[in-house]
Amino acid sequence: MTAEHAVTPFAALHRPGQPLLLPNAWDHASAAALAARGFAAIATTSLAVAAAAGLPDGRGVTREQTLGLALTLGPEPYLLSVDAEDGFADDPDEVAELARRLWSAGAVGINLEDGLGPAARHAAKIAAVKAAVPGLFVNARTDTHWLGDGDESDTLRRLDAYQQAGADGLFVPGLTDPDRIGALVRYTDAPLNVLYSPTGPTVLRLADLGVARVSLGSLLYRRALGAALDAVADIAAGRVPGGTTPSYAEVCVPDRNVPVSRQAKSSG
Repeated sequence: MTAEHAVTPFAALHRPGQPLLLPNAWDHASAAALAARGFAAIATTSLAVAAAAGLPDGRGVTREQTLGLALTLGPEPYLLSVDAEDGFADDPDEVAELARRLWSAGAVGINLEDGLGPAARHAAKIAAVKAAVPGLFVNARTDTHWLGDGDESDTLRRLDAYQQAGADGLFVPGLTDPDRIGALVRYTDAPLNVLYSPTGPTVLRLADLGVARVSLGSLLYRRALGAALDAVADIAAGRVPGGTTPSYAEVCVPDRNVPVSRQAKSSG
């Protein structure tokens, strides 16, 4: 049995067979560009938050940077879900306090990963967050495929515990086998989230399997870095760089105190 959850606008986007394609942004400009392309919901990516600050990812050291990005993106007119690693604490009450601050900043979702730590501890964090902020969509991630060997019994045991604790969604990154994805969709009551992989099933195939959410993780951030490296290599070699280059005006945030004509002339 799983807990009853109110269907928030963000939760309503999680439809098995019609999955939410959730792109992950890393700053205001990337989030705004994705929103301009019609994405109603956007997530953050912990790798980009950590890399931008010169810090390691997944080590619990970017709590303030994560909150800072949420404060920047939360007021924007799209639904924001925040990648909060493991909640940056072992204490469920501290994770619940983080959730309150994210909710106050305007976030509607939080992604919490277990890092293959004790399932009971992660379940306690989920329960604490749902008790503190019932409207916040908790996407509970298990790393059995991401950090472990994909043990099926351990995966099911963890997902059961997280559902019982009140998780709104279940996330199994690193899982790409269509048969196992389909089996998990049938097994779980909560919507299943899969991390897109260029070598795994397409979004259409994941939809056919009944997946409810497809995350892009750090892929867009890494692709953006790759595009920058490709562009500078082309320029150095005397070639015109290819790919899409948004204009200055498309990227620049308008300054209400400066006439538009003056802003358009700037190219810095």
